[in-house]
Amino acid sequence: MTQTVVIAISLVTGLYLLVNVNRHYLISIWGWIMSVAAALSAFGSLNGSLFGVSRMCFVAAREGHMPEILAMAHVHRLTPSPALIFTTIISLVVLIPGDFQSIVNYISFTTWFFYAITLSGLLYLRIKKPELPRPYTVPIILPILVLIAAIFLVLAPIIDSPQIEYLYVALFIFSGVIVYVPFIHYKLCPGLLTKLTVFLQLFLEVAPAEKNL
Repeated sequence: MTQTVVIAISLVTGLYLLVNVNRHYLISIWGWIMSVAAALSAFGSLNGSLFGVSRMCFVAAREGHMPEILAMAHVHRLTPSPALIFTTIISLVVLIPGDFQSIVNYISFTTWFFYAITLSGLLYLRIKKPELPRPYTVPIILPILVLIAAIFLVLAPIIDSPQIEYLYVALFIFSGVIVYVPFIHYKLCPGLLTKLTVFLQLFLEVAPAEKNL
């Protein structure tokens, strides 16, 4: 399994480098083809991200880490439509700055911030709970190196070009704690949440999904 992953990552990295080399050398001759290819690649990546992230929200809600409504699926189409709608709304909020370069910087900042948190949790569990079953493992030096890279990529733009917008992004990230801790973890106002969930169920025509969805 490990060898397969290493080979796959190496091939993807090599192909990515070759595409960039070709783009720089052929841009004056076949520039329009590269532009179309880049646009198609962006749409494909966006499509994959939309469906992938929405299903992560779906699974997180099913495990009790997000509002129950996100773990439901459409009664006829069997798609996790609440999670898809939620992901779309968050995406629209991210578009508020309007400047493409700013959006890329903030998304990169947020992505690597969560990578750092995830890798920190992985290292913590590897050290504190070595007895947990792990069907897939890698040498511990790899997550350490990636964690260092993630911390660098989070701090570098702030140090190089500090902007107040990075504070807004950090507040947006931690705003999830304000919702999660009282309403999801401690289950405050269960009656209000139940009424809201029932209303959204009827409005969106969704119902609790099976585990194998």
